[in-house]
Amino acid sequence: MTTTVRAAVSLLLLAGFYVVAFGLIAGLGWLSVLAFRAGSGSGGAKLAFLALAAAVAVVVALVKVARARPQAEPGLQVSRANAPALWAVVDELAVLAQTRVPDEIRLVPEVNAAVSEDARMLGLVGGRRRLYLGVPLMQALDVSQLRSVLAHELGHYSNSHTRLGPLTYRGRAAIGATIEQLSGNVVGWLLQGYARLYLLASATVSRRQELEADELSVRVAGRPVAQGTLRELPLIDRAWGFYGGAYLDAGWEAGYAPTAAGFFGGFGLLLAARGDELQTMRLDAPPAEQSRWDSHPSIAARVAAMERMPDVAVARDTRPATGLVPGFDNAAAALAEQVVAFGDRVRLDWEAFTATSRAQSSQRTADSVYRVAARVAGQPRATLATVLDLVAAGRLDLVLRGLGFDPAAGPDEDGDTPAGLTLGVVIGSAAVQAGVGTWRHSWSGPAVLVGRDGEPLALDGVVALAAVPGSVPAARAALAGLGIDVDRAGQVSQAATAHGGDVIGGLATVDVDGKPAEVLVLDNGLVVVPSTKNTDGGKERLVLLARVPAVELAARHRFVSFEDVAAAEVHKRTPVKVTVTLHDGTTLTLKERWSGDRLTKDSDDALIGALLSSARSASLDADVPA
Repeated sequence: MTTTVRAAVSLLLLAGFYVVAFGLIAGLGWLSVLAFRAGSGSGGAKLAFLALAAAVAVVVALVKVARARPQAEPGLQVSRANAPALWAVVDELAVLAQTRVPDEIRLVPEVNAAVSEDARMLGLVGGRRRLYLGVPLMQALDVSQLRSVLAHELGHYSNSHTRLGPLTYRGRAAIGATIEQLSGNVVGWLLQGYARLYLLASATVSRRQELEADELSVRVAGRPVAQGTLRELPLIDRAWGFYGGAYLDAGWEAGYAPTAAGFFGGFGLLLAARGDELQTMRLDAPPAEQSRWDSHPSIAARVAAMERMPDVAVARDTRPATGLVPGFDNAAAALAEQVVAFGDRVRLDWEAFTATSRAQSSQRTADSVYRVAARVAGQPRATLATVLDLVAAGRLDLVLRGLGFDPAAGPDEDGDTPAGLTLGVVIGSAAVQAGVGTWRHSWSGPAVLVGRDGEPLALDGVVALAAVPGSVPAARAALAGLGIDVDRAGQVSQAATAHGGDVIGGLATVDVDGKPAEVLVLDNGLVVVPSTKNTDGGKERLVLLARVPAVELAARHRFVSFEDVAAAEVHKRTPVKVTVTLHDGTTLTLKERWSGDRLTKDSDDALIGALLSSARSASLDADVPA
């Protein structure tokens, strides 16, 4: 079946959706008339109101979609005068695609390229066209690869593509908006099955159009480049995610940021430094996962389909794609200033950013050790001397259990033991506190703790000595020789924070000590956000809360760290009812309502599991005689 025929079928299904919708509404109206004739005024009025509400909802949804105007994405417009080479490529490819040239080219901050159009009449009448180019994408591609990507995107607007294609897309939006407007209405419930049928048909059309657009990529760039570029896209996406997680997140949470020039510039440096790793990743098979609901075929399916397309011999242009935009680094910095929410974060160059953020991150980790050590030792605050005293007394096992480790566990795949990891953290942070060590930035690997001479600080020997009760005096002497005062280096923060926490669940409208609240479950604690008694929209509220950085949310509301949990008693699992006792004696009762929503289906298990695990760890470090 051709794409045109498939799109026509989708159009008929779209028309049928509204025929069925208005048919149901008419049926309700007729039933209301019959009810009035039968003398049931109240029943007729209810049916009439239901029919009227459904009719209004359908009309409102249609008007919303028909009048929709996609807002210009945040981005930096690139004029012909500023990037003639890029525009020349786009002009050439538009001719090959038999479509008109976009009216704008805009740089955006995502690993993406797309063409959009302010179309009218559900996509039947064209409008202003924009080409969006992701800065990270351009940093990772050469000119030939970028040509392949652009050919694909412009191919969606090729004259060989039916105009019914955009209508299919707008149809999905129209049906989705209609179902949303009819939420809670019997007509909406009856139409959901039909809507799923349309989505299946339109997804088939979209997948076929993706393959047709790929044909232009092969014709423009040649099969090897087109296939290689397609396989490169998920790799670039992974690299961009790694860049954020490994380099940006910790400092960002702590109130720091790279400079505007460094924000995107760092990603380019990472790609250059990790070339060997990226090459190894390219050997992996392309993603093959696919659902019948997906609008795109899998990468593996598209690569295989390209193998059956006629190949064209095209010379590879290996120049960086960024070279098509003169002053690309300045443009990327300007984009960062425009779209990145720097706020009041302190902006630092990458060396200072890494040194500062890693020092604070390491200290927070060390503080978690110190707080457990203080509880075991019966002190209000712990120092490195406290930890060494506990080792000398044979009580390090209690600290390890309090941290959730199994003291008897053997070395991990890197050869590290629980004792070695724990002592390495506190000794490393003590070196930074004493000013004898600093974290050195690296694009080719993790940051390295170095001494004043710039060489890696050799602490493994000291850590090994500190792990054995009988050699603790030798460890103290070695630390003193390095310039580390074990009595001064130690705990900084009295309370745990949400830094580094990831959302693993959420429960809406939970009674927390008798007051309604949303409870967001992180992997390091709970955020309790006051709420109303109304259970409607609980899932939506949780989704919105989960989008806020955990540190910001915890700073504004109550944060209960799992580190502070001394005991947890589960009274009921469904709905959840649990009493939590903290180390300071405070208790917290959480009671879920039967009608309460959850962020994920297993949010209750995530909550109970985390609390019980924390309580088990806490019970093993408490009230043990010296």
